[in-house]
Amino acid sequence: MHEPQNKQTDQAPRMVIRQARGADAVALTALYRSLVPDPHINGQPERLEVLAADPHTYLLVCEVDGVVCGTVLLTLCLDAMYGFQPYGVLENVVVAEAQRGQHIGSRLMAHVEEICLSHDCSKMMLLSTASRAQAHRFFEQHGFSAASKRGFVKYRRQFRSPQAPQGPSA
Repeated sequence: MHEPQNKQTDQAPRMVIRQARGADAVALTALYRSLVPDPHINGQPERLEVLAADPHTYLLVCEVDGVVCGTVLLTLCLDAMYGFQPYGVLENVVVAEAQRGQHIGSRLMAHVEEICLSHDCSKMMLLSTASRAQAHRFFEQHGFSAASKRGFVKYRRQFRSPQAPQGPSA
């Protein structure tokens, strides 16, 4: 008697992009820690559910054969500059190192662009750590340009305390 042939080996991997849900917290935490080695990263299922319910937020994951191996966060920011057009901000674009080169990132970026088009966004923006040259090439291949803008970041640890007045008092 012959064993049934595994059809999965004869087919291309099944890739699905979907909204993240609470059950993805562990996988997302692992992806985020591969991007930023910070032990404080702590994906919470409840937070993922809140994000999924927000009409301006798209926390997307890419599953390959049922395993989450890529993610991107898209926030649609309401704006007054161009009528009712929002703009999109992308954060935490990451693909598991072992799965890079399989077009997962490209599929995520195309999906984000479709969402932005469907919401009539005026632009999409993202920041990337200055040292991530390979990521910068990837973003440029997907139409992003660093030539006309310069990004600035202020982290929480740099916020001023509300108790410490700045400058002369009135």
